[in-house]
Amino acid sequence: METKETAAKYSDLNSLAAEYNKNPNSTLLSDIVEAGSGLILYFIKLYGAKTNISDLYQVGVEGLLKAVNRYEPSAGTKFSTYASHCIMGELRHYIRKEASYYNPGCIKGLQYQVEREVENSLKKTGETPSIAEIAEKLNLREESVTEVMKGGMVSFDDLDLSKISNRSLESFKLPIEDKLVLIQAMNKLNELQKKVLYLLFFRDLTQEQAAVKLGINQRKVSRLKEKGLEALKKELEESPK
Repeated sequence: METKETAAKYSDLNSLAAEYNKNPNSTLLSDIVEAGSGLILYFIKLYGAKTNISDLYQVGVEGLLKAVNRYEPSAGTKFSTYASHCIMGELRHYIRKEASYYNPGCIKGLQYQVEREVENSLKKTGETPSIAEIAEKLNLREESVTEVMKGGMVSFDDLDLSKISNRSLESFKLPIEDKLVLIQAMNKLNELQKKVLYLLFFRDLTQEQAAVKLGINQRKVSRLKEKGLEALKKELEESPK
């Protein structure tokens, strides 16, 4: 739940936006940006930002200003709720446009789930959820949330994987920390070995189908599979427990 202090800030932001809608002027606009700073910083923290904060803050301000210009009080949505969507959208667009890093599907999937929890909370309550609330919903530790979201700005190798783990084990599901160890091990294989194992064990193709897909013969697929599994096993055995 949001604190009384945060609720009061939202109230100020909503009041200023309502006044600006009736009487647009630069003084009120400046007051709105100041009152919305906490909301901007919330989303910067959500995305795990520890660098480029000034750039991200300016992007957040752009989102807030877009909200001011597009907000329609008659729609029945609080300005703080509408502004949250705009700020989040601008930051998400900026981070994904600027990022040149590859991150595995499980990281991207968790990022999507975090964003969905924020959007669900905004839709149901009109308020942004705390990091603790998001973590509980997704069965993650709190530090895992910001580390996962940081994956939009840094490479997989630069993430602190020790911070990413489930709060509790779920039946028939591989814990996220084990998935990450497996991904790290897979990344040590050569590209052709990775492609063969992916097609055989993640796409459920036969060796013959994988051979056609890769433009090689079935015998080579078999050799690559055996060498890849052997290398993967060795890498996992040598991984720190």
